Amino acid sequence: MAQYTPESYTETLIDTLRKLDFSSVKQLTEAFLKARENGNSIFTFGNGGSGATASHAAGDFLKGASYGLDKRFRMICLNDNLPSMMAIANDIGYEDIFIEPMKNFIEKGDVAIGISGSGNSENVVRAMQYAKEKGAVTVAMCGFKGGKISEMADIVLHADVMDMEVTEDVHMAIFNMVKKSVMQELLGENPSMGKVYDQRTP
Repeated sequence: MAQYTPESYTETLIDTLRKLDFSSVKQLTEAFLKARENGNSIFTFGNGGSGATASHAAGDFLKGASYGLDKRFRMICLNDNLPSMMAIANDIGYEDIFIEPMKNFIEKGDVAIGISGSGNSENVVRAMQYAKEKGAVTVAMCGFKGGKISEMADIVLHADVMDMEVTEDVHMAIFNMVKKSVMQELLGENPSMGKVYDQRTP
């Protein structure tokens, strides 16, 4: 195994980003815009670092990409409610922590984004299957060999690399690409965002 260095990590990250299917990124952008226009919800969910990415992305679209808009993005991170997750895991099973809350909300035309480095996390797979059955647009964010979710999703964002940390970085970069794309589409240069950041204290 090659020895890790910051330089080698950077090279792997850049190489993985260059291999990304940018047509899929554009598809995801269009799915976000369509969901907003039609009043549909966007769900994100994942475990561990992928869960952190799901939460981060939801926060970005609830505030950053929605600021200044009358019609906003309805984005929900299914791994943000710890009491419900713990209750479901304890009483039903950890494999159902995403599908159970999804049953409360999912509607036809919604967008369900499952994030799993391996693509095989059982709780993500189950929620993706359920979302598909309910007529939602399913999105797989995966790494390594793609796994089960890459085989079932309508849109696949695959970080083609055998490295979890690089996969997580690529997934967050994809959300940032989509965020900037929708902001440009809806707000142009978005001068209001500058006002928001200017008001922050150092």
